[in-house]
Amino acid sequence: MQIPSKVLKISAILLTSLLILILIGGFIAYNKRDAFLKSGIERAIAKAKRDYNLNLTVGSAKFAGLRTLNLENISVVPENRDSLLKIEKFKVGIKILPLIFGDIKLAEIKTSNAWIHLTSKDSIRNYDFLFRKKAADTLNASRKIDLAELANNLLNQLLYKVPDDMDLKNLEIKFTEDTSSFRFLIPTATIVNGKVNTIINVNNNESIWHLEGDVNPGARQLKMMLFAEGKKVELPYLKKMYGLKLNFDTLSTEMKRVTRAGDQFKISGSWRVHNLVVNHPRIASNDIILPQGSIDAEMIFGQNYVAIDSSSVIHIKNIKANPFIKYTLGADKIYELSLHTNKLNAQDLFNSFPQGLFESMEGMQVSGKLQYDMNFMLNSRHPDKVIFKSGMKQENFKVISWGKGNFQKINGPFIYTPYEYGQPMRNIRVGPQNPDYIAINQISPFLKNAVLTAEDPSFYSHNGFVEESIRKSIATNFKEKAFKRGGSTISMQLVKNVYLNRQKTLARKIEEILIVWVIENSHLSSKQRMYEVYLNLIEWGRNVYGIGEASRYYFDKHPSQLDLGESIFLASIVPRPKSGLNFFEGDGSLRTGLRGYFRLIGGLMAKRGLAQPDSNVYGFYSVRLKESLRRGTPVIDSLSADSLIEFGEDQSEVADIFEQIFGKGKPDSLNKKENKQTPLPALNGLKTPAEIRRERREQRRLEREKQNDDGL
Repeated sequence: MQIPSKVLKISAILLTSLLILILIGGFIAYNKRDAFLKSGIERAIAKAKRDYNLNLTVGSAKFAGLRTLNLENISVVPENRDSLLKIEKFKVGIKILPLIFGDIKLAEIKTSNAWIHLTSKDSIRNYDFLFRKKAADTLNASRKIDLAELANNLLNQLLYKVPDDMDLKNLEIKFTEDTSSFRFLIPTATIVNGKVNTIINVNNNESIWHLEGDVNPGARQLKMMLFAEGKKVELPYLKKMYGLKLNFDTLSTEMKRVTRAGDQFKISGSWRVHNLVVNHPRIASNDIILPQGSIDAEMIFGQNYVAIDSSSVIHIKNIKANPFIKYTLGADKIYELSLHTNKLNAQDLFNSFPQGLFESMEGMQVSGKLQYDMNFMLNSRHPDKVIFKSGMKQENFKVISWGKGNFQKINGPFIYTPYEYGQPMRNIRVGPQNPDYIAINQISPFLKNAVLTAEDPSFYSHNGFVEESIRKSIATNFKEKAFKRGGSTISMQLVKNVYLNRQKTLARKIEEILIVWVIENSHLSSKQRMYEVYLNLIEWGRNVYGIGEASRYYFDKHPSQLDLGESIFLASIVPRPKSGLNFFEGDGSLRTGLRGYFRLIGGLMAKRGLAQPDSNVYGFYSVRLKESLRRGTPVIDSLSADSLIEFGEDQSEVADIFEQIFGKGKPDSLNKKENKQTPLPALNGLKTPAEIRRERREQRRLEREKQNDDGL
């Protein structure tokens, strides 16, 4: 098709006119650039003062050519704070073509003799402005936030600020908090043809770090690695301020791919670490060493959510797992987490445990296959509907040798040493050689059933864990914004006492879970034996250990002679053994505040056929402390309040509570045939309003203490 000459002429005239206008505008801009620069600096100074209360000064500013700006003696001082920043010389070059389309991309950056000082003295910080929010920034929780667009824009802004060429000389970054100070001096940092080379002097030659890699802002790719000369990279600030020891040989990251598809923005990248060492009193009692670990992650940003996709892979030594993490914003904040593995060689899994994390399991030899799946979802508006499922599937799993930990000792006599405040109390022989050791068939059925009802009703049927208990503890702890309730079973309590130290660390808790799983799935010991050992070593009072000592201490009886009321009382103090004597009046009778607990446990036992229904609080009024421990004169009940639930008088309410806690129609493991005794005669009497209030307060207190003691 031939274009008419008239059209060609008109087009040529328009293009020529546009070019002339651009040249005229460029000429005017070039001649007026100093005025524009002065106006821009004045606006920046005013904005810094107005929005952030910062005093910004610029000694001199001038253009060198069309795209390069030279600045000297720049300083930033927050109002009534220490100086934050000073730069002696700063040169920046801007790319012309992107600028025409409204994008500011850096061509070059050169600085010399610059410092940034962050100070915090007597809780006064010179960087508070970084955390200041303007009223207009407050987000409406109900409106949608396009995190895909936000992430895309932020990444672009970050990459646009990476220059093609960079030369930084003598940049000091220093942090001072009261008497502690950390200094990072960068004598040189360069980018040449996409190659990054940076030297970092830590705390006056304490260590020399190197940051090296490749960066390609146009292709949205980067690859960086951090390492130190002749030693590990260590973060001294974390050690000094938080007691966290963290070091490694190398840390590397790579941003491989960035894509935008529909309403999703995806970043594919990886992070790798070699010879990572971590130590903190709340994590473990010694160094945890991970020779190598990595994650290849697919991060997804969308409408109101950010996620790590399930295609991501975590590598630890010889094993790999697929995580999924998603956080949804809005009026309802939703937290989702899952972890999945394919079938693994069991030995590969055990060999992949970081050194120092699970000391008692080091050297364990196993065979068979294992597969793990975990799913978690919590809606902040409906925490009671939290979803938690966790399971380890095993195929021909077998323990060949137990390694460092003597897990088989539970099947024979052994020495148990209880600790208090980190100090050993005394050695207790758990076995027939100890006259206070009581065989399971010599313990009152009431006591066995009361403790099971209170602590772990499905002990004889579960495999060491009760998901529903864990789910409820998650919901409670989320609502309370603190660790208020645990989900420990008798199996977990037994492992904690027999095999592990008493340190309350994250590693110890995970190790406890693993040991329970191994013992239960290798059938190392029978449930009957585990329960017998449990009853013979747990604490029941100050320096009172085992049911033999407890029965004699409180009631001067053999455990086989304990009646229903005495059994429920002893069950009540398992979570808080040292407070046992506090529940008695001076004449040896129980304080009225404990009656709610008796109604709960007694009612549950009656529902299961383990006790006869009793309208007089299941033996509460018959319990009498032995005379030698009585204080003589009755005292006013001054116990502080609290318990799990305020229970009503009729048994239908107890039945409803039973169904809420343990589920409707679920089988339990308690032996109904063991209860052959009849309830004690009823003792009638009306309660005063003051007694009712005290009772309800005590009910709430007891359960709260129980929940706290079930935790770490």
